[in-house]
Amino acid sequence: MVKIPEYKKAFVEDHKKMLGDELDKFLEISKQPLRKSIRINTIKKPVHEMKERLDSWNLKPIDWCEEGFYVDATEIGNSPEHSLGYIYVQEAASMIPPVVMEPGKKFLDLCAAPGSKTTQISAMMNNDHVLVANEVALSRIPILRHNLQRCGVLNTVVTRMDGTRVRFDSEFDCVLVDAPCSGTGAIRKNWEIIRMWSKVGIRKLSSIQRKLILKGFDSLKSGGSMVYSTCALSPEENEEVVDFLLKKRDARIMKINLKIKRDEPVLEWEGRKFDESIRNCLRIYPQTNDTEGFFVAKVMRVG
Repeated sequence: MVKIPEYKKAFVEDHKKMLGDELDKFLEISKQPLRKSIRINTIKKPVHEMKERLDSWNLKPIDWCEEGFYVDATEIGNSPEHSLGYIYVQEAASMIPPVVMEPGKKFLDLCAAPGSKTTQISAMMNNDHVLVANEVALSRIPILRHNLQRCGVLNTVVTRMDGTRVRFDSEFDCVLVDAPCSGTGAIRKNWEIIRMWSKVGIRKLSSIQRKLILKGFDSLKSGGSMVYSTCALSPEENEEVVDFLLKKRDARIMKINLKIKRDEPVLEWEGRKFDESIRNCLRIYPQTNDTEGFFVAKVMRVG
């Protein structure tokens, strides 16, 4: 059995400021395994056909994603359905960012690997038009390409560029910035996150995230929309990054209408107050929906 690391004192204190009376629930659920979930890949198979085929898996719908289901099956990754690309093993909260994106003909996924959201976006686009999947880490590109091929994705171009330095000036209708983060909302998937967490690390990540959100926004056409997301909980990686964008660019935070239980976004952190429109962002803690913790902001580029 894997030994769960002890929470650091600074980690507990930091999250107490954020969670208040919900802290104990968060600490407890973060040590419990995640429910297994899949997304049916409609590029290859319709939902109704796969529901019949996977009847023995005891599929339970995920409220916010029509193609998403919780499952009771084991060894999902070794199943023929996975190998053939009929399903994608994907955490339920991870399905949110593509779901809230606006329709368009030209998409950019700025931090694409391993490809869960890239393949989801392609399916939403009916495998048509253009989707650029960018990834900076050379070691992660093979798994991205493998997942695109396995899922039958044909409308996607894979690029390898530093997302903080890209120059796609006003090129795209929609951009996804699923930024690298501390992963504190995903402790249930990787308990090593507890051991690796530090305030210094959070500040370093926040610096990268600020550069990514600016580059993502600058890649939008006038009137285009961007989704910024992380599986982190710290305001430095979420609300503060979005507040930084609002100070630097002519952006508007859009309300996210989704059938999901949600938590209040953080509007003040360690003496720093954020723009009131950040109330429109989506913040969820792991205990709220029994998922990963996630943060999602939807931004429009004002014409």
